[in-house]
Amino acid sequence: MSTNLVLLSPYKLGGLELPNRIVMAPMTRCRAIGGVPNELMRGYYAQRASAGLIITEGTSPSPNGLGYARIPGLYSPAQIEGWRAVTDAVHTRGGRIFVQLMHVGRIAHANNLPPGSRILAPSAIASAGNMWTDQEGLQPLPTPAEMNAADLKETFGEFVAGAKNAKNAGFDGIELHAANGYLLEQFLHPHTNRRSDAYGGSIEKRIRFVIDVARASVDVLGADRVGIRISPHGTFNDLPEHSEVAATYEALATELRGLAYLHIINHTHADFPKSAKIARSAFGGPIIVNGGYDLDRAETALANQEAHLVAFGKPFISNPDLVDRFHKRAPLTNPNPNTFYTAGPEGYSDYTALTA
Repeated sequence: MSTNLVLLSPYKLGGLELPNRIVMAPMTRCRAIGGVPNELMRGYYAQRASAGLIITEGTSPSPNGLGYARIPGLYSPAQIEGWRAVTDAVHTRGGRIFVQLMHVGRIAHANNLPPGSRILAPSAIASAGNMWTDQEGLQPLPTPAEMNAADLKETFGEFVAGAKNAKNAGFDGIELHAANGYLLEQFLHPHTNRRSDAYGGSIEKRIRFVIDVARASVDVLGADRVGIRISPHGTFNDLPEHSEVAATYEALATELRGLAYLHIINHTHADFPKSAKIARSAFGGPIIVNGGYDLDRAETALANQEAHLVAFGKPFISNPDLVDRFHKRAPLTNPNPNTFYTAGPEGYSDYTALTA
């Protein structure tokens, strides 16, 4: 048994005692029919409760933020009740779970939104690419409406309400999704934020909405219950490279010192190691890294003090007992990409654990 692995050692994250440093990364799985967490999802998360920390799939604090087919929300009584069943199941098995609050912004299609919802973004800049809709298959991404002052106030309030609802649903904390080209990163990035008001232009203005949301979430939950995810040099969802990456994340991380953690997605860009180091130093607190890590790479990242915790995505899809497999250095089951985003249990809750 590999009991000497740093990855398997305990870690104190704020007020949480984690039994290991293995984090289940947030992953869109598209099983929330009607946007409501269900029994299938309850079983899926409960199966993976041995992780040091589970971070849920992206969960919208607003009807406007759903965007994709079959992703969950956290703004209605039914959704709060559905998530409460999930958190109860995880806690019963001794686990800890944060919900990732994700508003997709411009990465949305009307077919995937409830009636009366709107596609909003910092600026009216459409993203290249298509989005799956259950009604009409792949459809081009439309041009969003630029958020006006009322939209900003309403969306800010939805994030605050999401933090309150997370508490009522029994989550141990929240992660703000400011990565992968969704709404919060759309404010950070000069390509998607072309505003000329207090929320656009300079770096200090582009980071303001994210900071406001984070600080208000802290007021609800406490700083040790709020984390944030970032992706320096990420180009996912049509975000081109720009010259202010390191400076943007240095300023953001400095303003967010004291949060529970900074979750950094690893990219292969030549400047990523430098930018990530700058962000880590500016933040000065617990770091989660994510992006193609295996057991050996995770141990190296921990040994090199690049992280305190390591998040795993795809390995957790097909290995609900990933912690045990790492402990035994057992082979991992490969996932089936064809079932990543389908609606049923196949490729979701039907992967089995090791036999004794």
